[in-house]
Amino acid sequence: MTDETSRAKLDAEGDAAADFLEELLDILDMDGDIDISVEAGRAKVAIVSEGPNQNLKRLVGADGEVLDALQDLARLAVQSETGEMSRLMLDIADFRAGRRERLAEQAREAIAEVNGGAERVAMKPMNAYERKVVHDVVLEAGLASESEGEEPHRYVVVLPKA
Repeated sequence: MTDETSRAKLDAEGDAAADFLEELLDILDMDGDIDISVEAGRAKVAIVSEGPNQNLKRLVGADGEVLDALQDLARLAVQSETGEMSRLMLDIADFRAGRRERLAEQAREAIAEVNGGAERVAMKPMNAYERKVVHDVVLEAGLASESEGEEPHRYVVVLPKA
C-alpha cells in the first residue's frame, strides 16, 4: 500500500467517524466542532468546543470511560462503512491530550524511582492507549517496561535497563 493510498484510507476512516459523531451530537443536542487528522499512522478525530465545554465533558466521563465507549462505537461505525477494522483515536475536549501529559509525568516519577535504586515500579492499571504512552516515555528514558495483569487491571511495570 502506498503512502497516498494509506492516507486516503485513514482520511476515509476519519470522515466516517465524523459523520457518526455529528449525528450523535445532533441527537444529544450538543454543540461541538469535529477535527479530523492523521497522527502516528492512524486516523484521529477530536470533538472540540470554543466556549465552555462542560457538556462535552459529559461525553468523556469521570476517567474517560464514556470516551473509550464512544471510541469503540466510532470504530464500529467506521468498520460498518469501510468493511475494515479501525485503529481510530477519539479525543473529546482535549481529555486524551491532558491525560497523556499526566501519564508522562507519572512515568517520569517511576523512572526516577528506578534510577534511584528501585528494582521495579508498578503503576496503576490503565487501558492499552495509556500503557503505550507510558512505555514510550520509559523507552525514551533508556529503561525497560512491561505490561502485566489481565484486562481491565493490566498495568505497566518500570524496570532498570535490560
